[in-house]
Amino acid sequence: MKVFNTDMELVTFIFLIFETIMFLFQLLIYLQRPGEKKRLYYLILLSLFIFYNVCGGLFPDPTFQGVPLHMQNLLAWGSGFLLACYMPFYFYKAFNLQRLRFHAVYGVWLFLFAPFVVFFGIEYMISGNIDRVVKHAVIIPCIYAVICINAMYRSIKQKQLEDNTSRKEMYLNLLAIAPWVSMPILSYFRVSQLPEVLVMNGGFLFITGLFIWEAIKQSREEAKQLESLLLAVKEDGHSDAFIDNCKRFNLSPREVEVAALITDGLKYKEIADKLFIQERTVTTHVQKMFTKTGARNKVELIRTLKGEIHISR
Repeated sequence: MKVFNTDMELVTFIFLIFETIMFLFQLLIYLQRPGEKKRLYYLILLSLFIFYNVCGGLFPDPTFQGVPLHMQNLLAWGSGFLLACYMPFYFYKAFNLQRLRFHAVYGVWLFLFAPFVVFFGIEYMISGNIDRVVKHAVIIPCIYAVICINAMYRSIKQKQLEDNTSRKEMYLNLLAIAPWVSMPILSYFRVSQLPEVLVMNGGFLFITGLFIWEAIKQSREEAKQLESLLLAVKEDGHSDAFIDNCKRFNLSPREVEVAALITDGLKYKEIADKLFIQERTVTTHVQKMFTKTGARNKVELIRTLKGEIHISR
C-alpha cells in the first residue's frame, strides 16, 4: 500500500514516523546531557535510517518531477551505502567492539565507499545503465560483508567473555547486525522495497532495543555508584544539605567528586591530580555544574550546593 501518491510503502512510512519521533526524543535528552557520546552515535544512526527510508521509499520514481532520475538513483542507493558505511563504526564505538576498529576506520572506506564512488560516480555517469551498475557495485561489498560479520562475531564473543555479559545480549547483537550483512545481497537481487524495508528496519528495532538496554544498565550502575559516593562524601564531613543538593541538581558521580573537593578548598590543578584527570576536564565538569545549578561562578556554586543560597532556575 502506497502513501501520498508516491512509491513509498505504508510500512516504510510507519518506520519513518517512529524513527523521527525517536530522533526528536533522543535529541532532547542529548541536549540535556551533551557528554553522552553513545547517545550521539545513536542519533547519527537514527538520522541515517531516516535519510535511508526517505530516499529509498520515494526514489527512483520516474513520475517525480522535482529531482532528475539520475539523481534519484544516486540518492536511493547512496543512502543505503552511507548507512552501511556507518554501521561498523556505530558498533565499534557504541558497544566498544575493539576488533572492529580496522573495519570502522578503514575497511568501510576501501570496500564500501570506494566501490560506490567508482561504479555509481563513474560507470553510471558513462553508461547510464543502473541495473548493470548495481550488480557491479555490490560484488565487493558482498564479499566484505562476510569478512566483516566474522570480525563482528569474534568481537562480540570476546566482549561477552571479558565483560561476562549474557548470551541473550550477545544474540541480540548478532540479530542487530544481521540486516547489515544482507544489504548488498538484497541490492544485488534488486529486492522490492517492502521486504528490504522490513529487513533493514527490523535490524534497527534490535539496535534500538540494545541501546535502551545498555542505557538502563548504565543508569542503574551510575545510580549505585552515586549512592556509594554520596555516602562516602557524607562520611568525609559534608552536610546533608550538600548531599541533598547534589541529588536535586542531578550531578553525575564525577561531578559530585569535583564538587566535594571544590568545597574542601582544592584548586582545579589539585583536583585533577587527586582524581587522575586533566585540569581542563575539571573545568568542563565545573561548567556543567554551573549550567545545572544556575551558578555564575565557583563561589556561588559552593554556596548553592551547601544550601546557603537558592538560585531560581
